[in-house]
Parts: sequence; C-alpha cells; structure tokens
Amino acid sequence: MSTTERLNDSNCKLTAGCSAVALIIEPREKDLGGFSVRRTLPTQQQKMVGPWIFFDHMGPAEFAAGDGIKVRPHPHINLATVTYLFEGEILHRDSLGSYQAIKPGDINLMVAGSGIVHSERERPEVTASAHRLHGLQLWLALPEADEEIDPAFYHYPSADIPASHINGVAVRVLIGSAYGFTSPVKTYAQTLYVEAFLQAGQRLTLPDCAERAVYVASGALQLQDTAVPEHTMVVLHQAADVVIKATADSRIAIIGGESMSKRYIEWNFISSRKERIEQAKQQWQAGEFARVVGDEEEFIPYPTSNT
Repeated sequence: MSTTERLNDSNCKLTAGCSAVALIIEPREKDLGGFSVRRTLPTQQQKMVGPWIFFDHMGPAEFAAGDGIKVRPHPHINLATVTYLFEGEILHRDSLGSYQAIKPGDINLMVAGSGIVHSERERPEVTASAHRLHGLQLWLALPEADEEIDPAFYHYPSADIPASHINGVAVRVLIGSAYGFTSPVKTYAQTLYVEAFLQAGQRLTLPDCAERAVYVASGALQLQDTAVPEHTMVVLHQAADVVIKATADSRIAIIGGESMSKRYIEWNFISSRKERIEQAKQQWQAGEFARVVGDEEEFIPYPTSNT
C-alpha cells in the first residue's frame, strides 16, 4: 500500500522554519503481466508535476531465456510518452510504422496527439538469453492547443543527450534546459527532465522551475530536514536555490515544467475533455484505431473496470 504525506502549505517559501518539501510520495506496485512497476504519478494528492502526468519505475526485472516483456498493442491520445532505460532493451513498434530498439540512455518520444497505437516487446536477439530490464516510463500531457496534433515518433540516441558534471555531480539533461545545457528532445510546453548521479555526501542545486519533483531511483537523499529514501518522489514548493544532498550513492530523476490545466485520465487515455476520452474508448472498442505495423494480430482489450 502506498502512502502519501502532505507537508506544509503550498505557498511556502524558503524562509527560516519553512520547508521546500510539499509532498512525499511512496509508489504503489502495479503488475503489468510478467513484471511489476512502481507508480508515483498520478496520485489522489498529486495529479501532475508540470506537464508530467504519469511516472512509472519498471524493474529491475529478471527474465529467463525465451521470456521478456510482451506489452500488446494499445492506444493513446492527447499525450506524449517518454521511455528511458537504465538496463536492457525494448522494441517499440507503432501504427505509424516506427520500428525502434530503445537502449539505455536513449530518449524515445512518442507523440500520441489525435491517436496512436503502439506495442512494447523485445527482439529475439535479446530474449535468446537471460536478461534484465530496468528504466522509467513517463507521460506528458500536451498543451490543449496541441492535444489533437498529428501523431509522431522521435528517437534520440544516448550520444545526442547533453551530459556534464556540476560540482562533481554527473548530470544528463534529458528534456528541456538546465545547468547551461539544452536537450535536443522536442517539447510542446516548458518541460524539465534531468538525470543525476550523486556519490554519498555530494550536493546538487536543483534547476529552477514552476513545478518540480525529484525521484530517487536508487540511493537516498536529504533535503533540508526531510529524508528522501529510495523509490520515493519528493514534490517541491516553488523556490530558488533548493539543494539536495546524497546520503548514499544515488541515481535520481528531476522532473518538472510549467503548470497545466486540468486533465482527465482513464486507462491509457488522457485529455482535457471527458467527452474526448469517451470517444476514444468507443473507437478502440469498435476497432477504429490504426493497427501497429508488424504487430497486427494482438491487442489489449479495453478493461472492464478502470485500473
């Protein structure tokens, strides 16, 4: 069972006796069939952080030879998905005809817009032997003006992502701008996504952003008087010069961006309009979405209850 703790008032600023921490989120476990994920967004208390509306930490999952992930074709609308791997490989296919192996350090940006269908599997070369899969999967809400744009797929290899050291801390600017670097990954709203590796005792000043959160993929942090353990997300008040300290060797993800209008979410659909989700639901049940090229036989039925 996950727990979520609300700390301080949302208007809190960095003054004496006032914490930068707005919320601590412990993830809830979700079984995706053969492997589990830790889900921190959305929660009842925190629906979004900037444009980020969904945050899953998958694995590390161990697969025997002949086994692997088999996420059948399923649809999305009005969002963009971001896949980022620490270990392993995922084979992405979609209804645009995209065929892309995602490897550690790459950024995959799939823009659903008016509607897209994709599957996530593994190549036979990967499943031929025992292997691991470990990474993050996130969804971005598109601004209302861009919700119905044409679907698109963008792949950015690891070598194209800016990387540097900030006071000895290794950082990668995956999306947006931070620490004097700008990622080449396409954005539709102000968006922040940074990965950092801190050795125990190291400190890092977080990039300023309208809305921000830090997820501890491994290790542990200290933020003022608040301990942030492994697999926990800390949501921050808007304040400058927020400093985190690693109390163990840590790998973290910093996410954020501009505040967005309210979004509705049901299954794999998100939208600013409830009626658009209902339309997409009916279209999927009627088989009216385009099929995944090269993966046409299977699909995930619309669930009988929203999970």
